[in-house]
Amino acid sequence: MENNYSYDTVKNNLSVITQNISEAYDKYRNDGTKVDIMAVTKTVPPEVVNWIFDWGLDLMGENRVQEYLSKKDLYSKTAKDGSDPRIHFIGHLQTNKVKYIINDMDMIQSVDSVKLAHEIDRLAKANNKVMDILCEVNIGGEESKSGIAPDKLDELLSETASMENIRVRGLMTIPPPVDSDIFLGRMSELYNKLKADRPQGIEMDILSMGMTHDYAEAVKYGSTLVRIGSGLFGARNYNK
Repeated sequence: MENNYSYDTVKNNLSVITQNISEAYDKYRNDGTKVDIMAVTKTVPPEVVNWIFDWGLDLMGENRVQEYLSKKDLYSKTAKDGSDPRIHFIGHLQTNKVKYIINDMDMIQSVDSVKLAHEIDRLAKANNKVMDILCEVNIGGEESKSGIAPDKLDELLSETASMENIRVRGLMTIPPPVDSDIFLGRMSELYNKLKADRPQGIEMDILSMGMTHDYAEAVKYGSTLVRIGSGLFGARNYNK
């Protein structure tokens, strides 16, 4: 037991999550796509996060720049298979914070404005890299959430398509908790339409949606990446 976390409990949680995803996939889909499980690390001690690499997970999601910077040197540098863990930024990102994470992230999932995209592109170029991104869509139109409105998405995609140091890989969303299946369905339709009519310079192979409370439903609607925090590590302690 470390910091009130149990290795065996977290391992069992992952087994349950994996089984639920498999059952939802087998029941609703047969499209040959893989569903990635992301361990969302907000408030979780780095020594606990490192457990996931024992079980074959290699994908981490970071929400807060300052928290990530305080923990990153304590994360394991290799996954079980010897590869480097993949780290995605999934929280709201201010343009003045991009410089702190540009070299560490494999993907930034929360791009919701042309201004932010330009800053990522500028800093990626300065650091001689191409940054994979997802465009975050506020599919429920909630004022409390970030993300671009669905009817503004084409404009964002058009702008980012011409940026040399950004590669758009798909879409991300956090649907409203009430009637989330309705919004997951709408997001699926939006993603599939873009995938079929993909603008030049845009890849569309990742649909990031589904969290602890709705990941099985998200798999039903075509998610290729689910982001799970409390369902994996247990309820968060925000006082830490």
